[in-house]
Amino acid sequence: MITVYNYVLDTLSDWELGYVTAELNSGQYFKKQSDSVSVKTVCSTNECITTKGGMTVTPDITVDEIIIDSSALLLLPGADTWGDSKHIPIIDKATELLECGATVAAICGATTALAGGEVLDKRIHTSNSLEYLKMVCPNFKGESYYRDLKAIKDGNLITASSAGGLLFAKKVIEDLEVFSKDTLEAWYNYFDTGDAKYFYDLMQTLEN
Repeated sequence: MITVYNYVLDTLSDWELGYVTAELNSGQYFKKQSDSVSVKTVCSTNECITTKGGMTVTPDITVDEIIIDSSALLLLPGADTWGDSKHIPIIDKATELLECGATVAAICGATTALAGGEVLDKRIHTSNSLEYLKMVCPNFKGESYYRDLKAIKDGNLITASSAGGLLFAKKVIEDLEVFSKDTLEAWYNYFDTGDAKYFYDLMQTLEN
């Protein structure tokens, strides 16, 4: 069993995790021999949060209930409220998870929280732009490790810009190895291009 911790906070950018959470929750394109995945929503408290899209989310667990294990994966979404000090504990957990070999995947505003926690100072990463990171995190020291890409994976750290939700999902799914390689490529190409050819390719990979 793979546990995916999906951190939720007020003003969460719904669309940024839409692709990856839908696929991990449904398992509709998982390969037959894949490990099962349990997606748990995590919050700083046990109170409901409201996403930027106006959806109410009730967390399954709080941050202190996260189990530090190398097989886990932590998803950190974009939001306008990352500057609140109540989110410091999840960044501490992210550091612990990275150190034990688990994967941490952060997109958009969540990258600023990692930068503020010095997580990106010596790891290759991306964000909305280098200027954005430096503006939001004046003490950021990882400029030489920044890459101007939609999404990138460096070891067990995945980061993405606000425009990189689809590629971010691909890299997370690839890391978990729950899709076959052919299925993942067809899935990504279909949603990236909208070409029906890739949808048929996707369906054929599931028949093998």
